[in-house]
Amino acid sequence: MEQSAEILKWYLEAGVDIALEDKPVDRFSEKAPEKTAPRVSAETSASSGLTRPAETATRRGEATLPDANAIKTAQELAASASDIAALKEVMAEFEGCNLRLTAKNLVFGDGNPQSAIMFVGEAPGREEDIEGLPFVGRSGQLLDKMLLAIGLDRNNAYISNVIPWRPPGNRPPTPHETELCRPFIERHIELVNPDVLVLLGGSSAKTLLKTTDGIMRLRGKWTEATANSVSVKTMPTLHPAYLLRQPAHKKLAWQDFLKIKSALKYEATQK
Repeated sequence: MEQSAEILKWYLEAGVDIALEDKPVDRFSEKAPEKTAPRVSAETSASSGLTRPAETATRRGEATLPDANAIKTAQELAASASDIAALKEVMAEFEGCNLRLTAKNLVFGDGNPQSAIMFVGEAPGREEDIEGLPFVGRSGQLLDKMLLAIGLDRNNAYISNVIPWRPPGNRPPTPHETELCRPFIERHIELVNPDVLVLLGGSSAKTLLKTTDGIMRLRGKWTEATANSVSVKTMPTLHPAYLLRQPAHKKLAWQDFLKIKSALKYEATQK
């Protein structure tokens, strides 16, 4: 039992926290699959008039071959959404990103979309995937305390992520996955149209500011992020998950949040 507990603990720390089958399977006793005829490539099928593998897989709800067409589809779907509810609907129907196959839920957003401030992180974790809400795990609890410290909560702030589906094992999203989801988060920001946008962590900052600079170079400095037709006053800052690993840097995040508080007060006086 002790050895079994250690094995389960090792799997959990590695990010293997969901069962793929209803019954246990002894993979070591399985026979190697028989060789099959090679699959027709996407280019060959396109030239011969056959269905592209990516299109066939999408219709079946299986894994797709990432390509430029999927990004184009994401752009078209995002642009077609006239409001927040419509955007959530088209994202739930989008089958171009394979992350949806291993995620339990679409993690869309939380809080008040009519608020003057929007926070954007990178991707959901295990707890967020289970509940279908962003920032509800340990990092979310810290974010709630940070918001409270400047007079905010989820009733007067709005929270989302660049990636709406949890990557398996909490691994970083690939560049292609990020580009597939970029049209949705940009449309999301455009529809919310906040006075202030806060980018939590280096990944969201690099994605939405289209930069290669690290978060330590970006944080604490006001800049502008452009999301389609909207240009938003933006502050990159440290991700709460990073602060849990590096608590000494909480003072840097506090400096950033004080600037955010001042900016919100100023924007309120201009209305």
